[in-house]
Amino acid sequence: MPSTEPAHRARSWWRDAVIYQIYPRSYADGDGDGVGDLAGLRRRLDHVAALGVDALWITPWYPSPMADGGYDVADPRGVDPLFGTLADAEELISEARRRGLRILVDVVPNHVSDAHPWFRAALAAPPGSPERARFHFRPGRGPGGDLPPNNWPSEFGGPAWTRVVEPDGTPGEWYLHLFAPEQPDLNWADARVRAEYESVLRFWFDRGVAGIRVDSATLLTKDPALPDLPGEGPHPYVDREDLHDVYRAWRRIADAYPDPRVLVGEMWLRDPARLARYLRPDELHTAFTFDFLRSPWDADRLRACIDATLAGHAAVDAPPTWVLCNHDVTRTVTRYGRADSSFDFAGKAHDVPVDPALGTRRARAAALLTLALPGSVYLYQGEELGLPEVEDLPADRLRDPMHFRSGGADPGRDGCRVPMPWSGTAPPFGFGPDGSDPWLPQPPAWAALTVAAQQTAPDSMLNLYRSALRLRRAATGGPTTTRSGLRWLPAPDGVLAFHGPGTLTCWTNLTSRQVPLPARHDVLLSSAPLTGGTLPPDTTAWLRPA
Repeated sequence: MPSTEPAHRARSWWRDAVIYQIYPRSYADGDGDGVGDLAGLRRRLDHVAALGVDALWITPWYPSPMADGGYDVADPRGVDPLFGTLADAEELISEARRRGLRILVDVVPNHVSDAHPWFRAALAAPPGSPERARFHFRPGRGPGGDLPPNNWPSEFGGPAWTRVVEPDGTPGEWYLHLFAPEQPDLNWADARVRAEYESVLRFWFDRGVAGIRVDSATLLTKDPALPDLPGEGPHPYVDREDLHDVYRAWRRIADAYPDPRVLVGEMWLRDPARLARYLRPDELHTAFTFDFLRSPWDADRLRACIDATLAGHAAVDAPPTWVLCNHDVTRTVTRYGRADSSFDFAGKAHDVPVDPALGTRRARAAALLTLALPGSVYLYQGEELGLPEVEDLPADRLRDPMHFRSGGADPGRDGCRVPMPWSGTAPPFGFGPDGSDPWLPQPPAWAALTVAAQQTAPDSMLNLYRSALRLRRAATGGPTTTRSGLRWLPAPDGVLAFHGPGTLTCWTNLTSRQVPLPARHDVLLSSAPLTGGTLPPDTTAWLRPA
């Protein structure tokens, strides 16, 4: 179906898009096996379209043993039977586009599954073979090579090395895996690896996907010496200079399409200037601003993050990309209901007290604050419903390797991946066609948070998001170049006030007291009821001069 968008918008839609993230196994179950799939997603596209977003980002649907929720990819050109078929994916891409929705997919270039044909061949081949050169195989240290080649830790806990048994049955070399042992790292110094992923990009671009989200985008290349940590000089595997060559090659591929494709980096870098280097005009288009997600509910910290982000991105003429939550982090309602409302993977813990009412109030205010900022926004499924983290999942239902490899010290990420509640008064809340038990159980209290329940409640989180997205689109019409600015306004301590893109003025009160709003204005939308010309605590209002 031909696009009806203006040419400038069609080519630069990503600069201020709102993109809805879907974790497919938890979105909607089309075949009744308790696991979400592409058929279920297609049947729920009306919800996404009614929300008012521009695109969908779908986490991996590839064939996988599912040791890490599909991020252990066995075939980057296929679709796992759990989710459907390649034909289902192609039809989803087409159907979404007919509704004005673009599709972005994940590419996972740092590692593959240990079931990938390349790794199976490497295990069957001898040390020093071309098959092993696609990965990082090394002899061990110490007597008999019994110690790992270096001290690098896995992101999921424990060492980043696993020893193999050679084809003759003897203990042999070790292989690198920055994540789970089932996810061996690829060697990006090997030209075959680079050529393979350039081919994978073309495969999905040719099928109509509008862009690629690059998983673990700062970790691909490694110091060939594989030195111990800590060491002198550049980090041996994070944010290395040779990584920029990879993304320049990818950008040339993306730009070669008549409707240029978009590259989005998952980059957990704290230095905005270092992150911005990946967003130069010949590299990635955007990268997530995770410092915004990490920041506590504090005016000074958030303003410092916003200022640093805008400055770093302006230097390379790239739009910032804001995110409050995703499939890896504690849900916003829960995080903002804690005494420490910041986020850190190392700081996650069980049994931390939560004030759900406070968390919900702040999450509503944060939604409007985020959507008023210049740039693009990613919205994780269920955030538009105000879903909390599920922190009491039965131990026998947990799946996340972060939990198991930490010996249970890390609660893992399953709590933010509980299936969506669609309708009804009891689990599974319309998740599947026949009431079958979902792969993770939903709390009975979610009856008040279903899509059906919230559609008819004017003040629900769902209707707040729908109103905000409609107003955002109306307020930021016109050429993209007019939507990039932010001007801070005088405001009381603890209040963020700015004139954002288009015609919106945003006021967010992060204090525990009422503050006066400016005179001579119209209130377009507020996250909580306003009283007598004042802004209540933990509330955001969008204003327009009267």
